[in-house]
Amino acid sequence: MRLGVVILPEDRWGEARQRWRRAEELGFDHAWTYDHLAWRSLRESNWFGAVPTLAAAALATERIGLGALVFSPSFRHPVPLAKEVVTLDDISGGRFILGIGAGGYGWDATMLGHPPLSPGERHRRFVEFVELTDLLLRQPETSYSGRFFSADGATRYPSSVQQPRVPLAIAATGPRGMELAATFADIWVTTGEGALSAQAGIEASVAAVRDQISRLEDACRAVDRDPQTLRRLALTGPLLESGLGSSASFRDALGQYAAAGIDDLVVHWPRPSEPYHGDVAAFERMVAR
Repeated sequence: MRLGVVILPEDRWGEARQRWRRAEELGFDHAWTYDHLAWRSLRESNWFGAVPTLAAAALATERIGLGALVFSPSFRHPVPLAKEVVTLDDISGGRFILGIGAGGYGWDATMLGHPPLSPGERHRRFVEFVELTDLLLRQPETSYSGRFFSADGATRYPSSVQQPRVPLAIAATGPRGMELAATFADIWVTTGEGALSAQAGIEASVAAVRDQISRLEDACRAVDRDPQTLRRLALTGPLLESGLGSSASFRDALGQYAAAGIDDLVVHWPRPSEPYHGDVAAFERMVAR
């Protein structure tokens, strides 16, 4: 089981630098941030950009994997994103992981002045985003014509440190998204099911994840992929129980998620208030153990 942590991009770098360094000192395997223009109850609070935050984190650390959960097609285009991804992989010395999701319905979807998309349109945009990003990271030159995204002779120089490309972590819970992850992803990402809440407890969370993994394995077989070649990452938080209430419950959660088939579990760095309120000292003791 690999353990990761999400650090919200809300603090000025003088303070945030210490948090990213501390995540590495505590032995986390990977550290992530969120890619949003504004986020939930923190819409009117400090919120910094994901790409420069990750570039700074790459220079502040030496070992830990780095990424965003997840980059959003709501306000990003694969051509400039691919260039930034290759740059982040270079700065980090080959430690970058590219997380991609379908994009939500919140402020990210409307702040650029675009009308919200239907579920079907969001999925078609998601497919194009993943397809084009994969091509851009693999090929020296790419042309692509889609409804939502296009490229005309987009070049990839230099190539990424990691070959054949930076790993893709694709967030998907529905059948069409799982098929996309089975086709393109190196890591599948789940945040749970919509009917869940973290208050439902570890058993309900693990049961939901186990059911999702069963459907994911069906999706892999449908595209002739060995399901064991796809890593499974669970992002705990609003829907999935983390077990961070105590050291014993955290050890139990790690064991149950691992038994269900999860390879990577990600928790949130505690904040002084909700969301993800918690005591930093207690958190550090739990993860260090």
